[in-house]
Amino acid sequence: MLSVSNLSVQFGKRVLFDEVNTKFTIGNCYGIIGANGSGKSTFLKIISGVIEPTSGQVHLEPGKRMSVLSQDHYAFDEFPVLDTVMMGNKKLYEIKNEMDAIYAKEDFSEADGVKAGELGAEFEEMGGWNAESEAATLLSSLGIKEDMHYTLMADLDGKSKVRVLLAQALFGNPDVLIMDEPTNDLDFETIGWLENFLANYDNTVIVVSHDRHFLDAVCTHVSDIDFGKITHYSGNYSFWYESSQLAAKQRAQQSKKAEDKKKELEEFIRRFSANVAKSKQATSRKKMIERLNVDEIKPSSRRYPAIIFEREREAGDQILNVEHLSKATEEEILFNDIHFNLNRGDKVALISKNSRAVTAFYEILNDHIQADSGKFQWGVTTTQSYLPLDNSEFFTDSNLNLVDWLRQYAKTEEEREEVYLRGFLGKMIFSGEEALKKCNVLSGGEKVRCMMSRMMMMRANVLMLDEPTNHLDLETIQAFNNSLSNFKGTVIFSTHDHEFAQTVANRVIEITPNGVIDRYTSFDEYLEDPKIKELREKMYK
Repeated sequence: MLSVSNLSVQFGKRVLFDEVNTKFTIGNCYGIIGANGSGKSTFLKIISGVIEPTSGQVHLEPGKRMSVLSQDHYAFDEFPVLDTVMMGNKKLYEIKNEMDAIYAKEDFSEADGVKAGELGAEFEEMGGWNAESEAATLLSSLGIKEDMHYTLMADLDGKSKVRVLLAQALFGNPDVLIMDEPTNDLDFETIGWLENFLANYDNTVIVVSHDRHFLDAVCTHVSDIDFGKITHYSGNYSFWYESSQLAAKQRAQQSKKAEDKKKELEEFIRRFSANVAKSKQATSRKKMIERLNVDEIKPSSRRYPAIIFEREREAGDQILNVEHLSKATEEEILFNDIHFNLNRGDKVALISKNSRAVTAFYEILNDHIQADSGKFQWGVTTTQSYLPLDNSEFFTDSNLNLVDWLRQYAKTEEEREEVYLRGFLGKMIFSGEEALKKCNVLSGGEKVRCMMSRMMMMRANVLMLDEPTNHLDLETIQAFNNSLSNFKGTVIFSTHDHEFAQTVANRVIEITPNGVIDRYTSFDEYLEDPKIKELREKMYK
């Protein structure tokens, strides 16, 4: 279907890809993974023809159509929504426009009639007469209501544009579908729809995503970019991660008997075999399990941070009491009459259909802004640490290197020592010279890792996290996830990472303009419960 031959990419002295040879075959979904800066997005741009490789070539089987999820939110501003979707199939859209132009002629000739007939036959063969209804169905499935289908793209907000561009990429059943971070700006329900759509998609899908739940739901293969090469592994992200961890562990235990290693491998395989959800994955997983050999899984160049949250003291029973909290802006009610008691050991997924409401709620709990009404009280034995959505105010002093930056938050002389501070920074992969970087030149992900170092040093017994996975790579997300699962204190967090929410939360609190929904349940059960679905509909009316 799609193959890459002797592909090399070099920027200056930096080699991203070195003589890559690989194939992407029909019926499979490939999740491209790799450390930040390994070239995931660059690879998608090369296979979709946006940029040229230094050498080598990309070959798409003749007659096959490739569709790419557009990253340019302004490219279609002068077109109506429905037309934008149909542009996903360029040839079909061109034929439609040519036919419309011929039929609009005032001096319609016999030759025009013949031409229109030929175009009409080709249009019909491509399923053109159903194109509008198919485009409309896709839009509705992605949450774009019918009354917006003839609106100009320029009049849509950013989140709606993302959905239209996604519909454009999916339109007309392309043979090869290429998507870079398709779940960005989508809510959990829309991501769920996309997961089902792709799990039942019969053509080739190549996707880059930081959403592990999405990768697990759709991928039949993981394509790992490491050491300038691309290696395909059968199975989804969790299978790749668990098997690579097992491979690393077994390599470290050279003395362990082959028989014991085999037993460990068989147990691992049994656990994953019982865990297959989608039919396409089941077949892929079965084939992969039959062939799995831990020795074939190569050591990775990736580094996982050591995120360990410890508490200076254990909190008592009284953690947080919230009574009738309300907050509105001039334009909208963010939340109203919110009340709940937080118990020791609760790990709460705090959610709302309005992300501004969630951020405002955290800001109130941290005394950064005032509520319009109501009150809250922290337990006297609690200490809180907060990871805000916007951390820019923490990184304004351009003179500070990372060691000095972290020293600001030291409480004792021991904590002020460079060796001590470097220990925390080292856990977040700022070792050696990296710890002396100036704090104003950091990437988004590096800033979040610094904020985590600060939180670990504070040793609080209550953690508040507003979108903690933003800007992070898969390795850091995985390590962060594991750390919060193991944390013995209390956590309130908000995230668009489904896997994070499902594996950390034991309680879900939803704040709405009409009150609160509060349930001790897993995140998946909360989303799937029909009574909660009905209640959520009412709360946002």
